[in-house]
Amino acid sequence: MAQKYSVSLDKIIDFHKLEVVYLPKKADEILITTSEINRPGIVLTGYTDYFDPLRIQILGWTELGFMRNMSDEERDKALGYWLSLKPAAAVITRGLDIPDYFINACKKYEVPLLKTDEETSPFLAALIAYLNTELAPRITRHGVLVEVYGEGVLITGESGAGKSEAAIELIKRGHRLIADDAVEIRRINDKTLMGNSPSNIRHFVELRGIGIIDARRIFGMGAVKPNEKIDMVIQLEAWDSTKAYDRLGLDNEYATILDVKVPVITVPITPGRNLAVIVETAAMNNRQKKMGYNAAKDLMESLGMDDVQPVDKEVEIYQN
Repeated sequence: MAQKYSVSLDKIIDFHKLEVVYLPKKADEILITTSEINRPGIVLTGYTDYFDPLRIQILGWTELGFMRNMSDEERDKALGYWLSLKPAAAVITRGLDIPDYFINACKKYEVPLLKTDEETSPFLAALIAYLNTELAPRITRHGVLVEVYGEGVLITGESGAGKSEAAIELIKRGHRLIADDAVEIRRINDKTLMGNSPSNIRHFVELRGIGIIDARRIFGMGAVKPNEKIDMVIQLEAWDSTKAYDRLGLDNEYATILDVKVPVITVPITPGRNLAVIVETAAMNNRQKKMGYNAAKDLMESLGMDDVQPVDKEVEIYQN
C-alpha cells in the first residue's frame, strides 16, 4: 500500500498567510491528507452523497450570498447538513465579512474557520499546487541535483565518481545547487518530478579531502535553490573499455522514477574529462530535444540515413 502523507494546518496557514477566525484545537494538531479541494454549494442544499470530509472547503461570494438569501431556519438546516460532516477546514476568500451565524455554526460543529484576502480562483490554484507538492509520493535517491540553464539535472553514480566536484564547478560557472548526497524526489503529477534536499543537509556539500562546506555561505544565495523539476538524469560510471558507449545519442534512454519517465545519459569517467562542461552541454542538448530538434537525427538525415529510427531504452539508475 502506498504511503500516505499529511501536512499540518499551521503550515498551510503560515504559507498562505491565512487569518485564523476559529480553531477547535491547535493548528499543528489538525492534519490535511488530501490535495482535493471542495466548494460546498450543492451540500448546502442537503445533497451529501460523495462528500469528502477530508477536503478543505472554500467559500466565496456565491456560497455566502446563497446563505444570505435563506431564512434563518433554512440556513441553520443547510449549515447542519454540511458542518455535521466535519470537513477538515473552511476558508472564506476575498476578505469577505463572515456573518456571526456562520462563525457560531463552525464553533458548534468544531470546524476550523480561516480567512484570506485573495480572490477565490487564484487562492484555489495556489492551495492545490501547494498541497500537491506537500502530499506528493516521494522517494530519496543518492545523487546531486543541480539547475543548469533552467534544466533540473540529477547526477547519479557510485560514491567517489565526482558528483559533488562537478556540482561545485557548475556553481562556479553560475548554475545552482539544489541537493547534494541525498535528493528527495516527489511526483507532483503524472509528468512532473520535483527534487529538493532534506532540510537537515540543505546547502551542504561533501568534498573528499576538504570535508563539509556550506555552498550558500561560500558562493552566495545565488548559488542555491530550494527545489527544481527533474528534467534529466546524468549517470556517471567508471570507464569500461569492453563496453560500447553511445556516440551518436540517437537512441533515447530513460529511467522510470515514481512511474514518471526521465531521460538518462550515461557518461563514462576518465581522468581529465571536464564533467561540468559535459553536464552543461547535456542540459542544453536536452532542452533542444524538448523543443523538437535532435542533432543526431539531423546528421543521419544529412547523410541520407533518414530511415534510421531512434529506439527507446529503459535503463536502471544507480541507487544506494
